[in-house]
Amino acid sequence: MKSRKGWTLTALLLMTVLVLSACGSKATDNGSTNGTNGAQASNELEQIKSAGVIKVGMMGTYAPYNFLNDKKEMDGFDADIAREVAKRLGVKVEFVSQEFSGLTPSLQAKKLDAIVSQMTITDDRKKVLDFSDPYITNQVKIIVKEDNNDITKLEDFKGKTIGVGLGTNDETYLRNEVLPKVGDFTIKTYDDVISSLKDLNAGRIDATINNMYALKPIVDANGLKIKAVGEAIKSDQAGIAVRKDNPELVAALNDALKGMKDDGTYNTIFKKWFGEEPAQ
Repeated sequence: MKSRKGWTLTALLLMTVLVLSACGSKATDNGSTNGTNGAQASNELEQIKSAGVIKVGMMGTYAPYNFLNDKKEMDGFDADIAREVAKRLGVKVEFVSQEFSGLTPSLQAKKLDAIVSQMTITDDRKKVLDFSDPYITNQVKIIVKEDNNDITKLEDFKGKTIGVGLGTNDETYLRNEVLPKVGDFTIKTYDDVISSLKDLNAGRIDATINNMYALKPIVDANGLKIKAVGEAIKSDQAGIAVRKDNPELVAALNDALKGMKDDGTYNTIFKKWFGEEPAQ
């Protein structure tokens, strides 16, 4: 009787070992498979290609760079650049429109794959984002009402109220470089360019800073009595922003941009929106 119980116990122990061994093997197999998928998932270029779509964030209120046209479709220079890049990646583009200040958080939360919305490449932004090579250089000037002859240079900002886009490189520039140099003036922030220019036109702010390419279509469409004055105060370069540590995606974006410039596609898009050849 004891012998039979011993054999039964031994058999049960062997079965338990075999089951645990099988489970361990299965867990190892799954772990190995998951590890492979994890490696693929970390390569966002492959994720985008697998999905067949790249989700691109932009303001949609910044003509001629990005805006909704009469058909409520995303249009403009940035939109055309994004479409062409997507085409060269072999995927479709899906545009997501929101305020500029929300674009980076949305990208980091993986609601977007990239930002193509005149995002200036800065050292601070490069700490939290990766960028493609620049796809445009913009000259920034001071903008005032047509009848304002008191402001022609940055030093004239002292004691005035200056409007600027919330979360933009221009806001950082005013706070970190111009304020310490010029002295006290008030900075009023806006979620879109049109609102700042309308406030300028109405005399609710004294000046703003922006580039000439962005100014003309808004002025024409809204009958604003404003003007650009003085020399350019700075120049900015915008790039395509993606999440950190995505070398494959950045390389693919750079290849697409280079190909566009090499075959003349970039020049065609630039002339379509700005009426001139891009500066060399």
